[in-house]
Amino acid sequence: MDQSSVLTLALATSVLPQLHAALEQSCRPCACLQEQVSALVARFLCSPVTPASTLDFETSLKQALAECGRLIVQAAFNRIEPEDPRDAPKHARRDRQDYSRKNAKSKNRSGVATLFGKVELSRCLYEPLQEARHDQQPSFAPLEVCLGVVAGNATPALAERVGRLAGQHTQQEMLDLLRRDHQVSWSVAALRKVSAAVSAGIAPYLRAAQQQALLGWLSAAQQSRGRYRPALAVGRDGIMVPLRDEQTCKEAAVATLSVYDRRGRRLGTVYLGEMPQPQQVRLSEELTALVGGVLAGWEGPTPRLVYLTDAGHHQTAYFKEVLRRMEDPRHPGEPLAWLWIVDYWHAAGYVSRLAAVLFSDEKARQAWSARMRRVLKEQDRGVIRVLASAAQYEGKKSLSAQQQREYWQAYNYLLGHSKQMRYSAYRRVKLPIGSGVTEAGCKVVFTQRFKQSGMTWGREGGEVILRLRLAVLSGVWDQVYRDYVDQQPLAPLATPLALSPRPDGKVA
Repeated sequence: MDQSSVLTLALATSVLPQLHAALEQSCRPCACLQEQVSALVARFLCSPVTPASTLDFETSLKQALAECGRLIVQAAFNRIEPEDPRDAPKHARRDRQDYSRKNAKSKNRSGVATLFGKVELSRCLYEPLQEARHDQQPSFAPLEVCLGVVAGNATPALAERVGRLAGQHTQQEMLDLLRRDHQVSWSVAALRKVSAAVSAGIAPYLRAAQQQALLGWLSAAQQSRGRYRPALAVGRDGIMVPLRDEQTCKEAAVATLSVYDRRGRRLGTVYLGEMPQPQQVRLSEELTALVGGVLAGWEGPTPRLVYLTDAGHHQTAYFKEVLRRMEDPRHPGEPLAWLWIVDYWHAAGYVSRLAAVLFSDEKARQAWSARMRRVLKEQDRGVIRVLASAAQYEGKKSLSAQQQREYWQAYNYLLGHSKQMRYSAYRRVKLPIGSGVTEAGCKVVFTQRFKQSGMTWGREGGEVILRLRLAVLSGVWDQVYRDYVDQQPLAPLATPLALSPRPDGKVA
């Protein structure tokens, strides 16, 4: 027998009694559960079967199963460390700081919330040495670190549910949901603390996950059938949100990146967003980095690059100052060929503004507007034809000064952006002409969550919820949360049942 076999046998011999005791303790709730289930089933079958009795049966069964799960989790967690804390190492080192173990275990004050409810966690606690205590360095519990307890309150599984749903529900809805589904009664402060920790935790992995999603859609688009190359479409827009301690709403920003296949079908979209900020600098930086990362990581033929927005200030500035100057990451020094398309529906709105000035009769106004929108969309040089028709009617009317201003604002907008309004040509080559994806993005990213009745937001709290919401809406939540959990730091942990991981990922 070689040395490694002897070591394995010795470890097995010392661990088996401990494992047997842990399994026995963890399985005790199951015996009690069997009795409860038998009683519930017997009562249900021996009573008249009604919708009310069915509801009571399922509800009671769920509560019994949840309580059994809670007790199993509690028993398993509390068997990880030695019962006697003196069997754990006296000293530990973490983040270049030395710690000393206390001589008695202590309980997590508020308990740890799990999918099954709150459990009591008794763990060894290490406090910093005297000099560090003067600097108010906190104590830490290696067991909580290795379990991945989030913000001192929740297991990774419950924190995942909190993070995923907090982006979709109000605070009160979340508190009610946790109480109803998980028997967890939290304060608003605890909910905010866990949500903020999860939001900060997924932040470093969000862009990479969005990039991976876009590359996957590009690959699917490249393999699709059709005459034309796939398209990568960028959009951005602004939306007013109510900020706390502000007299007026401020403009937040949303951006979208969508992939279209060879037939012009949208395969997927990722969303970016930022709370109100001067010049929307952070959104521009994030959007530029994501676009650059996708193009650098894409190994196939360069997709058609489309910038689809209205012609607002920030949208125009981003095209002129960033996209038009962006270099091909695979061919340094060569600019990328971005095509700016002004949103068709935004342009159609200016056609309606012309009609409102040119026609006093409602039917004539509606008829001309509808006809010109079709011309704008379907005919070559459509915008020029619309302007020519408008000029003919304008020459026959006597407009007031206000009407003149309205007319020329709409006329000059359409004329000034006519190069970005070649809609019939875009449609022939299966390019999108409407920024509905981005406008819908403003609705789903901000309006549905941030603009409910009576809501106001602080910038920091808004960023927490926004980041959670972007991960869910982009379809990358599972990936970013797994990346966050996988990269959580570990701590040396004394356990009688298994070799504990070291901070470097190896076993002790």
